[in-house]
Amino acid sequence: MNAQPPTMVHHIFRLFLPFAAGYYLSYLFRTINAVISPDLVRDIGIDAAGLGLLTGVYLLTFAAFQIPLGVLLDRYGSRATESLLLLFAALGAIIFGLAETVNGLIVGRALIGLGVSGCLMAAFKAFVEWLPRQYLPAANGVMFAVGGLGAMSATTPVEAALAVTDWRGVFFWLAALTLVAAAIIALVVPAQKPNQDRSGGSLVQITRGFATIVRHPRFIRVAPFCVLTQGVSIGLLSLWSGPWLRDVGGLSRADAADGLFLIYFTLAVGYLSMGWIAAGAHRFGVRPENIAISGMVMFLCAQGAVILNLGSWPVALWIGLAAVASAGSLVYAALTGVFPPALAGRVNTALNLLVFVIAFAAQWGVGLVINMWPASPTGQYAAEGYSTAFAILLGVEATGLLWLWLMPYIWRPSIESPDQV
Repeated sequence: MNAQPPTMVHHIFRLFLPFAAGYYLSYLFRTINAVISPDLVRDIGIDAAGLGLLTGVYLLTFAAFQIPLGVLLDRYGSRATESLLLLFAALGAIIFGLAETVNGLIVGRALIGLGVSGCLMAAFKAFVEWLPRQYLPAANGVMFAVGGLGAMSATTPVEAALAVTDWRGVFFWLAALTLVAAAIIALVVPAQKPNQDRSGGSLVQITRGFATIVRHPRFIRVAPFCVLTQGVSIGLLSLWSGPWLRDVGGLSRADAADGLFLIYFTLAVGYLSMGWIAAGAHRFGVRPENIAISGMVMFLCAQGAVILNLGSWPVALWIGLAAVASAGSLVYAALTGVFPPALAGRVNTALNLLVFVIAFAAQWGVGLVINMWPASPTGQYAAEGYSTAFAILLGVEATGLLWLWLMPYIWRPSIESPDQV
């Protein structure tokens, strides 16, 4: 007797929700320093550059593991890979909570970044393997929105938890929740389908695939602007938005946490709606790539408004920034469609690697620049430091936009079609 095909309810409970739990925690880990940074400054004595390095090392280890991650996902499947990686995240959270020095915090944060590096890619691979193709855009969009919920949970809820325990206690609880998520994925998610190719290709074949991607004219033209804006948006929204609201916007710690909640809510809604916007625009012949580029140009304008501190409500500036930051997520689908399906996973991991390297550089670089101005006796960083650092980032992103516009005129490669790759 033939087994019945899995129902959508089956997919939700055995596929989507387990991976959503992991991705939710990954985003909570990514953004929590924006709220607890005053505690780290007080208890550990960390300065702005150290705070940027500490927060950004999560992004660095996250990026460094993207290429090995693709190989592991292909060979061992999403369930085994993700449940094992989350154990490293739980260990990192414990080390972070126990740390008494900056170096201890960095080790813990690095392990967290490694441990959550596969949360989104593992989900995407499992979705491709198990879900009907027509449901993929919606599933991916909702997963991005779950990340926004994780970021929201790192704001007002964490601030409320700090009234009951300290930041160390918060990380011990996060370690426990991460272990629970790992166990759920290991026990609930279906194994990789038996007919899936687990070879992943030889190292030479994998390397050639990445070389094919980074040499393609479309990638060379579009990727610099995209990865710069996406990396900067992650760097700013996941750390420096919180200190800016307190130091430049003049908000209290509680008001800044409430403001971050609204900012990350906007980011979640943006991720959720961007796929629908792209689908609607496609009916009128507008490519996702064009929507992404338009949104990222607006992101540069929103950055300018933050630098100039326009308006009377500082939270609104960052809400505007978050609203357009989500447009960059469309680049993954736009560039993946240029290449053969066999290279799709490597296109995503190549973009992810570049984005998170830029995000790390942005977070640490902003801290280095801010450190050029003395902090106030109460620990606030100088407004001039923020504006200078953000302006430097804006200038770097503008060079990516300039390259996007000028590249067709200054370089005409012989390879124009993906079929020729």
